[in-house]
Amino acid sequence: MNLLCEVPHPSRRAVLMTGGALFAWAYMPRFARAADNRDPRLIVIVLRGALDGLSAVGPVGDPDYAALHGDIALSLAGPHAALPLDGFFALNPAMPVFARLFRNGQAAVVHAAATGYRERSHFDGQDVLESGFAGPGHVATGWLNRALESLPAGDRVATLGGLAVGPSTPLVIRGAAPVLGWAPQSLPAPSDGLAARVLDLYRHRDPILAVALQKGLDADRMALDDQMGATAMKPKGGLDSAAGMRQAAQGAAKLIAAEDGPRVAALAFDGWDTHVNEGGATGRLATLLGGLDGAFDEFQKGLGDRWKDTAIVVITEFGRTARINGTVGTDHGTGTVVLLAGGAIKGGRVIADWPGLKPAQLYEQRDLAPTSDVRAVLKGLLADQFGLWAAVLGDKVFPESAAVKPMRGLIA
Repeated sequence: MNLLCEVPHPSRRAVLMTGGALFAWAYMPRFARAADNRDPRLIVIVLRGALDGLSAVGPVGDPDYAALHGDIALSLAGPHAALPLDGFFALNPAMPVFARLFRNGQAAVVHAAATGYRERSHFDGQDVLESGFAGPGHVATGWLNRALESLPAGDRVATLGGLAVGPSTPLVIRGAAPVLGWAPQSLPAPSDGLAARVLDLYRHRDPILAVALQKGLDADRMALDDQMGATAMKPKGGLDSAAGMRQAAQGAAKLIAAEDGPRVAALAFDGWDTHVNEGGATGRLATLLGGLDGAFDEFQKGLGDRWKDTAIVVITEFGRTARINGTVGTDHGTGTVVLLAGGAIKGGRVIADWPGLKPAQLYEQRDLAPTSDVRAVLKGLLADQFGLWAAVLGDKVFPESAAVKPMRGLIA
């Protein structure tokens, strides 16, 4: 039973609370997880550059899809056939791991989704996506960090803090709550004692890597491949490459799986701006989607028993145009997909109020029209994973968004 909006009976409330106490109660997180011994984790993956949702999860059952999306439309026939999800949607063939998780009820798709932003600027779109505000211009803190701050003092999730993976801390997890920064191509910076915690984790889980980390901390800027003498951890590419995505997930999973490791993580993968030669079932986009699929695989393997309590959400600033352009790519659009994976996800579903692809049904006659708000998805995950009330989600985590209700039933 989802208790997201449940409140005490009025008579009991009147006895227990008055005035400011009632207001405070509305912002107090629930702790249902204590009863079922869950140890929840949330991983947020930001795809920077805007994802073509129609080529990631194609509406092959829509009669207007193939002609509209042209040469990059997915098909259930041919040598690179899409992977059926249900009778209407099919997955890009570059994502067999996600397809397997979907069949096993551990992955889901929210289609025709977008933030409230509509102007198609990467800079502003990413600001809105990661800050959690209704409009651009709020670049100091991110919604994921504010969610950590909203948990009560002493809460295990809040105390262990978050993990930021990338060359710089993604905006989505910046803020006052403690965050460990880690990049696959470098060592953690010993700036605030968090790097020492990582070192301690690896001493227990990976002694060889711990030796390399210690040397790096002593030297302050030593590269991993110069210090550890193990090719397995040699950087394989940036976070805009398939190998880099997989490597980032592999390292992050080790930290998140640890008993005293962070329960919340944010990763930012670049390179999704596919204006030219995007490709569909094959090509540039398929290569990127294959890297994302590899990241799902590494998380499932690396988290082990923790996988069952883990939710992964993949988001991007906006979608891309429904029609291909003159360079066989797509331009900045609106509606796209949100991908969900993990043992905690109630999967095997494509969640969509499908708007259709006829010219009159497109947003501004060019984009997939959004029918779901990305904030509703994120609010639903935060509510069910960490017990945050709708009041705090709509006021502090995603300011001025009370009208956007949490999407229920995403967590099994």
